[in-house]
Amino acid sequence: MAEARAGGCCPPMDLFRSEAMQLVQLIIPIESAHQTVSNLGDLGLIQFKDLNADKSPFQRTYAAQIKKFGEMARKLRFFREQMVKSGITPLTKPGAKSDIDVDDLEVKLGELEAELVEMNANNEKLQRSYNELVEYKLVLNKAGEFFSSALRNATALQKELESQQTGEESLDTPLLLDREILNDPSKQVKLGFITGLVPKEKSMPFERIIFRATRGNVYIKLAAVEEPVVDPVSGEKVEKNVFVVFYSGEKAKTKILKICEAFGANRYPFTEDFGKQILMISEVSGRISEMKAAIDAGLFHRSHLLQTIGDQFVQWNTLVRNEKSIYHTLNMLSLDVTKKCLVAEGWSPVFGSKQIQDALQRAAFDSNSQVGTIFQVLHTTELPPTYFCTNKFTSAFQDIVDAYGVAKYQEANPGVFTIVTFPFLFAIMFGDWGHGICLLLAALIFIIREKKLSGQKLGDITEMTFGGRYVILMMALFSIYTGVIYNEFFSVPFELFAPSAYACRDLSCRDATTAGLIKVLPTYPFGVDPVWHGSRSELPFLNSLKMKMSILIGVAQMNLGIILSYFNAIYFKNSLNIWFQFIPQLIFLNSLFGYLSLLIIVKWSTGSQADLYHVMIYMFLSPTDELGENQLFPRQKTVQLVLLLLALVSVPWMLLPKPFLLKMQHKARHQGESYTPLQSTEESLQVETNHDSHGHEEFEFSEVFVHQMIHTIEFVLGAVSNTASYLRLWALSLAHSELSSVFFEKVLLLAWGYNNILILLVGAIVFIFVTVGVLLVMETLSAFLHALRLHWVEFQNKFYEGDGYKFYPFSFGSVNYEDDE
Repeated sequence: MAEARAGGCCPPMDLFRSEAMQLVQLIIPIESAHQTVSNLGDLGLIQFKDLNADKSPFQRTYAAQIKKFGEMARKLRFFREQMVKSGITPLTKPGAKSDIDVDDLEVKLGELEAELVEMNANNEKLQRSYNELVEYKLVLNKAGEFFSSALRNATALQKELESQQTGEESLDTPLLLDREILNDPSKQVKLGFITGLVPKEKSMPFERIIFRATRGNVYIKLAAVEEPVVDPVSGEKVEKNVFVVFYSGEKAKTKILKICEAFGANRYPFTEDFGKQILMISEVSGRISEMKAAIDAGLFHRSHLLQTIGDQFVQWNTLVRNEKSIYHTLNMLSLDVTKKCLVAEGWSPVFGSKQIQDALQRAAFDSNSQVGTIFQVLHTTELPPTYFCTNKFTSAFQDIVDAYGVAKYQEANPGVFTIVTFPFLFAIMFGDWGHGICLLLAALIFIIREKKLSGQKLGDITEMTFGGRYVILMMALFSIYTGVIYNEFFSVPFELFAPSAYACRDLSCRDATTAGLIKVLPTYPFGVDPVWHGSRSELPFLNSLKMKMSILIGVAQMNLGIILSYFNAIYFKNSLNIWFQFIPQLIFLNSLFGYLSLLIIVKWSTGSQADLYHVMIYMFLSPTDELGENQLFPRQKTVQLVLLLLALVSVPWMLLPKPFLLKMQHKARHQGESYTPLQSTEESLQVETNHDSHGHEEFEFSEVFVHQMIHTIEFVLGAVSNTASYLRLWALSLAHSELSSVFFEKVLLLAWGYNNILILLVGAIVFIFVTVGVLLVMETLSAFLHALRLHWVEFQNKFYEGDGYKFYPFSFGSVNYEDDE
């Protein structure tokens, strides 16, 4: 919108007052309703009111259409998820816009979803079969190795026994029964076995449970698989062990099978016949190759389908979102009695009337409607929304103000002044032109790459920093300015504009104190003389300077706030606020702290040694005492008495007259309303509703008086506390300067003094990290928050109500942006 205004089609941007708004009514023929709302969505200049607030979403006219587009949006979300999983990025800039029929798109999306779901199901089955075959091959290999080694051992044992039979009997010779069993295969016990894979982490519990369940009547052999395998059930890579469990009896087999099922062990058939084992391995290997080829072909076909979807995804998604938002808006309109027209009401800026009417005419022409849309402005006492036309530079500053509260319709907007005062107050606390240059470089990186970054998904902190890039730019520029005034570059002073005005009286002073310094040159032309840094008088001098400067700036900004309350009162034609709020507040603040600011300036100008603390304290405690050496100008005592009297008078001036005058105004407005002509039932109900809605029927004097008393006490106490609050400018500036000095002297200079490259390198790295982490991140955040508080509390509470509500027009651009979020 801001770009449109810059193009010349709209009046020049005015941030001081929000745009003039109007409540408009549109009577739209049914046949052109869709096209009309679509054109208005492209325009983005109307905030529609919900005229069907009493109806549930299912009772509204276009509930079926919204359900349809909701289902289409679900299918598009499914496509996006599948593309993300496959690593396919949709084209962000689709080709030439083509007219897509919504019904055809619905059918096409359904077909594509069914095809993709079928592909996924087939691929899942193939992948599961493939993973099972891979596991089966591992079982065949590992179990085959075990059986072959067992056979070799058995053969060796058989040969050993046969050799022992021919020789002499010994203690190790088997008994007669054992010999019979070995010689007669029919008398040998046949053991059954189960083979499969079990997760490695479950192997020990698996083995223990089987042993206990069968009371030790089993033999378990485990072999580790070298690499993780994909589990056929979960589809995740898992480290597994191949197991072979030997058992005797059907009961043991049943128990083992149940335990395998409980532990998620996959079982596979296995034969003792080595010939069949070799055939099974070759058969499984062949099936694995076939399955792999089938999976690759399926994935290629699926990737091709997703790529086809991705080429038009953005276009389809935008169409579905826009259509859904159109029908959401149509559901906010009310049907005419004849059910041939839709009635819409909404807020729009006055400057947009011509554009809205042009959009309505185009919609009637495009939809071949015989009757055009009727556009009329309604007169209402309802408070309009607040709309500021901002651009990418001013929007961040306006957001700072809106975070406190949205401006009431057409009240003075502090955002105009915040553009300058916010970065300036930040810079007073952050003043160092070295640190300012670092901030400037960071802001410039964001600004130079803003086109690229604006289209990317950023993290929360990065996105917030990117959104405030122009605020950071202004803060950096003002920090460089105040840093030059403080003459600090990473706490190091430089003779930027001229040599120092002071020199040593003799060689013994060594710049350790100003006692040995004499003025030999003209005064340093701009900022603080570099000779002050490092001297004994540095802290007393800079503390005095920054403290007094903070008070001057604070009083000036609070006076600006009070003056803006005068402009608000003039604009809203509220003379009571001028006479009984603006004038007494201005008198009270300047009688005390305006006078203090004057004393500071006089003391600086004259070089007086007067104690301002003493002057201000005894102005209240002993106003008639002589000032003595603390007198700064003639008749100062008389001036102080007059100012003190004005300050005392301004308090009841703020408190008492306004509630009584409001009561008199209310009586005058409603005088003669005791006897009124009889009205019809509908008219009387309408009058009562209007009275109730605007609160004009009753006047509670006690509430108004208490409110005024609270406001008066808040201002009187706030004048003191708010002025003291501005001393944070001095405190944070001092803290920043001292931290910077400590890091420079105790880290960088200390490392430099060792004359060792390694120590110097470590010291430089530490210095960079603490400078970035503490001074450029933590101190920046601290100064930012304190500047925020000074604007919200000390400045804005003097005039800013902030109880309005924002203008949110129906716009396709905002709909798409919110959905992307």
